[in-house]
Amino acid sequence: MKIIKAEYVTSAVELLGLLKDEKPQFAFVGRSNVGKSSLINALSGKKNLAKTSSTPGLTKMVNYFLINDSFYFVDLPGYGFAKTAHKTKKVWAKVIEDYFENSSNLATVFVLLDIRHEPSENDKMMIKYLILNQISFKIIATKSDKIAKSKIKNYLRAMANQLNVREDIIKAVSIQSKQGLNEILKYIESCVEVNS
Repeated sequence: MKIIKAEYVTSAVELLGLLKDEKPQFAFVGRSNVGKSSLINALSGKKNLAKTSSTPGLTKMVNYFLINDSFYFVDLPGYGFAKTAHKTKKVWAKVIEDYFENSSNLATVFVLLDIRHEPSENDKMMIKYLILNQISFKIIATKSDKIAKSKIKNYLRAMANQLNVREDIIKAVSIQSKQGLNEILKYIESCVEVNS
């Protein structure tokens, strides 16, 4: 799949603002600073489509990006940033939960984890939530360029064991080297074809 058009559409901070139309949605979720916005930009081929920041926790809303006029990338608020106020964390959690419960055209959730670190309790809770609610998901192991290629498979196996999921649903990705990006786009293309 080649992305030839990508544009920001809208943001939502509460249930009423969530976008509802017939186009499939691909959501990106993960702890703050794991690289959600960077991955969206890399997949779309637009450097500044989703705003990135060196300050974790920048994404506080559900942000929608229309891709090729046929589906959406949805950037969800990051979770798990220690310096975020408890009240704010609860608001973000509610926004994410509202999104999952009220997005009937959600095709897949991409859960991003940093390949270099063990999954956090928040990561494990997210995976359990998606399984419990029978929501389709794939795990993206980001920053794979930071470790030796020969060790990637071992890291993915360990991650699968810690999350109690199949290893084949985890994809190692690097924004820097472009590793794994084409595979993600092919998967998205297959989902869009099924929904069309």
